[in-house]
Formats: sequence, structure tokens, C-alpha cells
Amino acid sequence: MLRSRSQAVANPQGSRDGTQSIARAVSLLKEIAAHNFTGSRLVDLAAHTDLKAATAHRILASLIREGLVMHRRGTRQYFLGPLAYELGLASSMHFNLKEMSAPMLRRLARTTGDTVFLTVRSGADSVVIDRAEGGYPIKVLTQEIGARRPLGSTVGGLALLLELDDQEVEQIVAANAPRLTRYGHLSVEVLRRMIDRSRSLGYGLNENDIFEGVTGVGVAIPHGFGRPSAALSIIAISPRWTPERREEVARLLRVSAQQLGRVLSGT
Repeated sequence: MLRSRSQAVANPQGSRDGTQSIARAVSLLKEIAAHNFTGSRLVDLAAHTDLKAATAHRILASLIREGLVMHRRGTRQYFLGPLAYELGLASSMHFNLKEMSAPMLRRLARTTGDTVFLTVRSGADSVVIDRAEGGYPIKVLTQEIGARRPLGSTVGGLALLLELDDQEVEQIVAANAPRLTRYGHLSVEVLRRMIDRSRSLGYGLNENDIFEGVTGVGVAIPHGFGRPSAALSIIAISPRWTPERREEVARLLRVSAQQLGRVLSGT
């Protein structure tokens, strides 16, 4: 039975249902993206998105039909599909941060000898979009390019959290609370302690807080269009980090971030 326009406006249930369906589909896409190298099982996707397995399966089937998701039948794993790649290519012309930052990442890696990461914010998550490895023989490669992690579970994401007001930080920490314990020693209490310490230092610091023996420093990249949405960080084994070296690396990151910020702002 057809409804009139006035009836549709008077009963917006369909609109609410549509919005909820979009939100659920996006949450599944984010979770698949977080594990796109190894793939994700239906049971894990449902658990990590708080969806019933039947609901998750129905949405995934729609995403597969549209090309946003692929299903490897032999292993029953889900991956991002070809349309996701095509959309990424189409949007990349507007987001050339990776290309602009690449020389800076390589220079920092040569100077420090350690691994440099370029991280961007995506809602309550952070995503590594590039990294450069230094010459020191023991490397810390805890973050894969394209991996999606809760804000604060990486030192780059921690640096981005420092740019937010207390209310927004609490909202993000609360939303991510069920996922934090997947990462080493991380918990809500540990993350709050890291935030407080980093605020007093003026830069993000993970000092054996998430994984024993791993320390990292991160700073946000400022620009002239609102709050920072990207960060630079350097991660290395903890014995390399004397207090003096930590401050020197933080200084190098700040200088580099300021330079990148000016390029992004066109100044």
C-alpha cells in the first residue's frame, strides 16, 4: 500500500530504521577494515559490533552484493571488497596527506633510526596510513598500514586524543572501553593514566604501558582548519629511550608536525 508524503513525514520510523541500518553497516565495515589482512569471521564481527549473528549476516550479504565486502568461502573469512578499494581511490585525490608527508617520514626515520608512523583519526578510531623504517636493527612494527585501532591504543591516536576536550575524550574512551583490553596491558584506567601524563608532558607518551619493552612518542599535526586529525609518532624498543632522547625526539616531531601543518594549511 502506497503512503502519501504527509503520512511518511508523520511516521518517520522508516527513516530511523534506515539510519540504524547505515550505522550498523558502517560498524561492520570498520571492523573488517581493522583485520583486513587476516580476515574476520562472522562470529567475531557480530561480537565486536554488538549485533546478533543473523543481523550481521544479513547486512554482510547486502554489502557483498554491492561489492563493499568479499567472503572467502573456504575459510569463511570476510574482507573488504573491490568497491571499497575503488571508493578509496576516488577519495584519495582530496586526501594527499600521505604523499605530502612521505619525505618527512623518511627524514625522521633516517635521523632517529627508528620507525615513524603517520596516523589519522577516523571517528573514535585511528588508522595508520604510512610508516617509514629507520636503520636501527631492532624495529618495532606493531602497527600495520591500514589497521584500525581505538583512539589511544597507539601513541599517534593518544596524541590526537590530547587535542580534544574532556567531555569528548570521556565519550570516546567509554565507547572504546570493550575493545581496549585486546591490546596488551591496555584498559580504561591505563589509558586515562597515559592521557594525564601526556597532557603534563605536552606530547603523547606510551612508555611500556601497552606492551612491555615498547615505548613511543607522538604529536598531532596542526592545521588551519580546526582540530588536528593526523599525528606523527616514533616507536622503538624501550632501552633506546633515555629521558634526554625522548625530549629530543619529541622536539623533532613537533618541528616536523609544524612544517607539515603549514603545508596542509597552504601557508
